[in-house]
Amino acid sequence: MALSKLTDTFRHKGLRNNLIELLRTKGILDDNVLNAMTIIPRHFFFDSSFLEFAYEDKAFPIGSGQTISQPYTVAFQSELLKVEKGMRVLEVGTGSGYQASVLAEMGAKVYTIERQKLLYDNLKLQNPPLSYRIKLFYGDGYAGLPAFAPFDRILITAAAPFIPEALVNQLKTGGILVAPVGKNDVQIMTRVTKLSETEIKTDTHGTFRFVPMLTDKAKDV
Repeated sequence: MALSKLTDTFRHKGLRNNLIELLRTKGILDDNVLNAMTIIPRHFFFDSSFLEFAYEDKAFPIGSGQTISQPYTVAFQSELLKVEKGMRVLEVGTGSGYQASVLAEMGAKVYTIERQKLLYDNLKLQNPPLSYRIKLFYGDGYAGLPAFAPFDRILITAAAPFIPEALVNQLKTGGILVAPVGKNDVQIMTRVTKLSETEIKTDTHGTFRFVPMLTDKAKDV
C-alpha cells in the first residue's frame, strides 16, 4: 500500500503517545527525538496487514531479510547522534525509511543508502517517505557517499563488523558516527567522534541486535 493512502487516526496517535511515554521510562530524554517520533506515524511504514504491530516496542520484518528497527533502538541511536537542525546526516541502511524520516523531522538534511534493491525500489515508488526531502541512493554503504561528503553525522543501522574507514573519512572534524559494531549475534553500540583528521574518540553504549551489514558489493534481490 502506498504511504499516501494511509490515514493517521486518533487511535494511532494515542498508541503513538503511549509508545513515547514508554520510551521516556526507558531513559530516552532528548525532546527533539521524542517530538519527531510523536509526529511520524510509524504505521505508515508497515504493510496494511500488520498495522496492529506498529506501536509495539519491537522490531518487525519488512522483507529482504531486513527489519524496521525497534522504536527504542531508533530513539537511542538518534539521541546518541545529537542531531541539530540543518546538519547533513548520512544514513547507511535505509530499510523502511522510518529512521531517515525521524532524522528529517529532527531538522537534518538526510542522505541515505540502501543496498537491497527491492527495498530501494519500494522507497523510490513512495518518493520519498512522508514527502520529506530525503536523498535516497542505491549502493554500497561501506563506501558511503564521497561525492556529498563531508557529513556532520553518520548513522549505520545494521550490524557492522568494523567501522569503515571510508565513512570516518567522510565525517567532518567534530562530527559523530554511530554504529552497532560486532561480528556475532550481539553488537556494541559505538559512537565515534572525529576530533581531527588523525584522531578519533570512541565510546560505547550497551548491547543491541541488528541484522548484518552486507560486506560484498551492492546486491540485487
